[in-house]
Amino acid sequence: MPKYPILVASYTNDIVTLEFDSDNATLKPTSSTTVGHHPSWIEGHPTLPNIVYTGLEQSDGKILALKFEDNGKKGEIVSEISSIGRDPCSVHVDKDQVFAANLAGTGPDKSRQESSHPHQVILHPTFQELFVPDLGSDVVRRYKKDSSGKWAFSGHVGVELGGGPRHVAFYDGDLFTILELSSKVTRHKLPPLPAPPKFIISKPTMSSPPPTPNEMLGAEILIPPPNATFSTPYLYLSNRNDPSPEGDIISIFSIEQPGSLDLITEVRTGLKHVRGIVFGGPDNQYLIAGGTRGGGVKVYERVDGGKNLKVIAVYSDVEAPTGFWWLPSHL
Repeated sequence: MPKYPILVASYTNDIVTLEFDSDNATLKPTSSTTVGHHPSWIEGHPTLPNIVYTGLEQSDGKILALKFEDNGKKGEIVSEISSIGRDPCSVHVDKDQVFAANLAGTGPDKSRQESSHPHQVILHPTFQELFVPDLGSDVVRRYKKDSSGKWAFSGHVGVELGGGPRHVAFYDGDLFTILELSSKVTRHKLPPLPAPPKFIISKPTMSSPPPTPNEMLGAEILIPPPNATFSTPYLYLSNRNDPSPEGDIISIFSIEQPGSLDLITEVRTGLKHVRGIVFGGPDNQYLIAGGTRGGGVKVYERVDGGKNLKVIAVYSDVEAPTGFWWLPSHL
């Protein structure tokens, strides 16, 4: 089996390259590329495999394009541009467009919802809409291109007050949203605009949430497309700041049946503040996760058809990992 280079975004000044060897179950660093303050999100170009983009979370936000060679061991900045805002926390790359979500700071939770607070930007996979979860306003904003070709606000999906929508995922005509502040996940029926969305169900992100108020926060939500190896769809999400000494939980939900949202597995990670999780490898066989506040980085293998995760490789000496991107193994 090949060795997989994985880029690690972080709350440092560097993007670290790790090498995951699935045959020997090892995870080790191979290089580090200094790029600037807090490159917390990273995403690759859909057709140029050695080009990736990151945002620098700083007051004068920047978007950087980087080129990686030699299996990720050689990285360099090839272009940079203003994010036209501050603290770009999410970057999304299309074939000829790069989108950035800049943190601006209204909702019931005044500590986190003083103003609009975009936390992700993502294109819908089948119809041309741009989705922006706004943690500060308790809505997921929807944009379409107007007659001039500019993206224009065209609608929204509302969530519970104080929920704080952070990230979204799509499956089978539905929208799934993780609510950071209330630690819940929701499912909406999602027809294309101008038809309105329809709320279906909301569930806690874990089986036994601690009493409120607490410091737990929902983080990432992923639905890897079904494939030959993993034919049943599952939803995976990460929870942060769990008080358990066994670390944060990655929760797995069954979503195959229409309207379903059933928690089937909770995986204790031993990681603290799991912010980003990303699938990679053949048929998205593996999942990488990191503890921003401790525990390092771990690679898990999907087992039991995707119903569970088994840790197979660990590297502890990574500072403040926040996100990941799997490079092609032949780069």
